[in-house]
Amino acid sequence: MIELKTPAEIERMRVAGRFVAQVLGELAERARVGVDLLDLEQHARTMIRERGAESCYWDYAPSFGRGPFRNVVCLSVNDAVLHGLPHRYVLRDGDVLSMDLALGIDGWVADAARTVIVGEAAEEDRRLVRAGEEALEAAIAAAQPGGRLGDISAAIGRVAARYGYPVNLEFGGHGLGRTMHEDPHVPNDGRAGRGLRLRPGLTLALEPWFARTTGKIVYDPDGWTIRSADGSRTTHAEHTVAITEHGPEVLTRA
Repeated sequence: MIELKTPAEIERMRVAGRFVAQVLGELAERARVGVDLLDLEQHARTMIRERGAESCYWDYAPSFGRGPFRNVVCLSVNDAVLHGLPHRYVLRDGDVLSMDLALGIDGWVADAARTVIVGEAAEEDRRLVRAGEEALEAAIAAAQPGGRLGDISAAIGRVAARYGYPVNLEFGGHGLGRTMHEDPHVPNDGRAGRGLRLRPGLTLALEPWFARTTGKIVYDPDGWTIRSADGSRTTHAEHTVAITEHGPEVLTRA
C-alpha cells in the first residue's frame, strides 16, 4: 500500500531529514585514519539521544537479517556496501566508508547515506564514489510528477552503464514516511516509462549502490553486512525525496 503525504507531513519528514544530514555530516568529519567504527557509532547514538530522535535501526529485524540490529548507523568499509554492522575496526588510509542512517522525529522518518574516502584516495575509488553520487542526482532529477517509477531506475542504470559498473537488483530504494520501509521498491536499473505513476505526495528513499566489478553479493557471518561477492570496493549514496507538484524536493540535505 502506498501512502501519499500531505505538504504538512512532508515538512515533518524534512525536520527528520535535516537532522539525518547533520549526523552524517559530523560522522564524515570524524571518519579519519585511526578512528574506530565503534566511536562513530557512539557519536551517532549521542546525537540521536540528545535530539530526542529515534533510530529506525535499533531492534530492526527484517527477514533478510540475523536480527535484531542493535546499532543506530550502518557502517560499511571497502567491499562492504549495505547494512554494515558497526564493530571494532580502526579506519586506515584509503578506506572507503559508506554510512547509512535512518531515524524518526515525532513519528516521521528520513533516510540517507553517503560514502567518504578516509585519508589519501585512490583515483579508482574517487571514480566509484563519484559514480554513485551522479547516479543519485540523476535519480532525483528523474523523480518528476507524472513520470513513472521506471524513469528513476533507468536514470540510475544509465549512469552505472556509463561508468561500466554492474547493477544489483536485490536491494534498492523504497518508499518511506511513518516507517523506514514502505512501498514501492525502487530498483537501481529498469526501463523508462514503465511502472508506478509518480504522484505528488510520494516520498522515496533513492539509493544507488555499486560494486566496481560485480553485481553479486555475499553476507558476513554476522548476518547483516553485505559485501561484493568478488571483494571489489563499493559505494552507496542515498537521499529522501518528496515528489511535489513542482518537482522533486530532497528532504535530507543539510
